[in-house]
Amino acid sequence: MNSPGPIFGIVAGEASGDTLGADLIRALKVQHPNARFIGIAGPQMLSEGAETLVPMERLSVMGLVEVLGRLRELFGIRDQLIAHLLEQKIDVFIGIDAPDFNLRIAAELKAKGLRTVHYVSPSVWAWRQGRVHGIRASVDLMLCLLPFEKAFYDQHDVDAVFVGHPLADSMPRINDTAAAQQRLGLTPAPYVALLPGSRRGEVASLLPLLLEAARGIHAKRPDCVFLIPAINAERRADIDALVADYSELSIRVFDQRLGAGVGREIMAAADVVALASGTATLEALLLKKPMVVTYRLHWLTWLIARFLVRIPFVSLPNLLAGRRIVPELLQGQANPKNIAHEVLAWLNDPVRVSETAVSFEHFHQQLARNASVTGAHAITELLAKPVRVP
Repeated sequence: MNSPGPIFGIVAGEASGDTLGADLIRALKVQHPNARFIGIAGPQMLSEGAETLVPMERLSVMGLVEVLGRLRELFGIRDQLIAHLLEQKIDVFIGIDAPDFNLRIAAELKAKGLRTVHYVSPSVWAWRQGRVHGIRASVDLMLCLLPFEKAFYDQHDVDAVFVGHPLADSMPRINDTAAAQQRLGLTPAPYVALLPGSRRGEVASLLPLLLEAARGIHAKRPDCVFLIPAINAERRADIDALVADYSELSIRVFDQRLGAGVGREIMAAADVVALASGTATLEALLLKKPMVVTYRLHWLTWLIARFLVRIPFVSLPNLLAGRRIVPELLQGQANPKNIAHEVLAWLNDPVRVSETAVSFEHFHQQLARNASVTGAHAITELLAKPVRVP
């Protein structure tokens, strides 16, 4: 008869967390074949055998107004979940991202003598750094995707392990630009990818800037072709309406028929990428693509951010390097003239492009650490340690 394995409480609140959770469960089952995984899970985690108290979609709330409208329901789910995990006598709780929800659960469970883990650090290193004290009281172990996150927690006496980034594990080390162009049916030419972001507000705010920049690039390099992704039919309609005013430019819009990775496919085929700050900058880095990072916020949000944010850069390439290796054009600097200038600088300097690709390959090696397996080992080591009550 098989001996019972550990019981893991595990909670994911959105699709990206569901993917991380499924990979982590798979890795933990190698070490603990008879383990149970109970909590809140999405379809990928469920396919790995996780048990969910409520559908994960009930936690997927976007926007302040939507959150406020469902606070009572979310508090009820949280309390019900805590009671369920205590009743099931879990051995460790693993919260995946969703820090506002998961860290509160972790704090209550840790206070009752349970081990707690958080997977994917909140951006406490960037703003509202005082939150680290609450994190230290809530979690026994923080699993970090980025190396500077672990360095931050080391400075604040929080046990942390750098597990690497799953994107670095899944994306190939060598990107074949010509093959990517062939997949998209593109003929040889200089290609510039324009990625304003996936939200309607981002497209409305940033795509006009990028299109005006494209006009400036076209004036100097009329052979350039511009590639734009549309993640769904709604964004396709928004993009087509804006692109209609730029008929003199060679623009190709690719939509969701390429699948969820349409943005990545376009970046893989491009020579230079102009994009909004965010996760896409990491994808561009892993594809070894020179990039121009840009973003605009509402003026009041920008003022607040300048007061709260404690980091010198916003893009992951520069944060990883600790210096400026790709241009960042934010707020007032995010104008068509500057964007066009920086894109042209990349197009006209192949030596700089090659040197940057070498740096990006170094970062890819640094980030590819088999995140789920590394995280599973760290959790297993935690299970062997005595419980620490704050």
